[in-house]
Amino acid sequence: MWATGLGSGVRALTTTRFGGHSRPPFDSLNLGIHVGDDPAAVQSNRLSLAGVLPANPVWLNQVHGVDVLQADRVQSDQEPVTADAAVTTRTRQVLAILTADCMPVVLADTRNRILGVAHAGWRGLARGVLAHTVQEMAMRTDGQSRIHAWIGPGIGPDAFQIGPEVRETFLEIDGRLEKFFRRDSSQQGKWLADLPGIARWQLLQLGACDVQWCGLCTMGDPDNRFFSYRRDGQTGRIATLAWIET
Repeated sequence: MWATGLGSGVRALTTTRFGGHSRPPFDSLNLGIHVGDDPAAVQSNRLSLAGVLPANPVWLNQVHGVDVLQADRVQSDQEPVTADAAVTTRTRQVLAILTADCMPVVLADTRNRILGVAHAGWRGLARGVLAHTVQEMAMRTDGQSRIHAWIGPGIGPDAFQIGPEVRETFLEIDGRLEKFFRRDSSQQGKWLADLPGIARWQLLQLGACDVQWCGLCTMGDPDNRFFSYRRDGQTGRIATLAWIET
């Protein structure tokens, strides 16, 4: 699926789990090399993307942290750098984020032609991965920016059940985030968290002028188009890929 609302010179897409070479439980377009799948199948799956991408993606070793890779300094064929976000100003440089419930976030500064991507699960949101990404993008401007953001498929607000400790983590950061949590009537002591809502709120606080969520839940998608770690345990990874086209 293609992202929207990022500006005329930016392209971004998220893969589904269909159309690849991996066998269950990674069936079939698994793009994660670290999940226990046959490496040859993953490589075949990544090669199948070549027809829709202008270059090989810059893959990351994601650890739910806040480090941001300056992708202009690396070659796409080098070993993945440990980071949970990346930025580029280079035309046709493809950035990639792997997910299976966490949210992929694409940020495009249309004023300065800067692109960022971030891996945003609840730990990343709480630790400030979006703020770090926006700050890294701002270092390449004269102080003025116009950031549009797109939040791709991730676990939705009706599916992400948490314990009270996760809610308290966010409320300690900012009490105004309370509106993104509601009690789960199906299990005492549990809450449902609206991660897309938190991500959108954080981005608007950081100065983004427009933030869109695609509205798709990886865990509850009726067509089972996405991998979901929360639902399946051992499973594959979809990829969100973005680049500056012109």
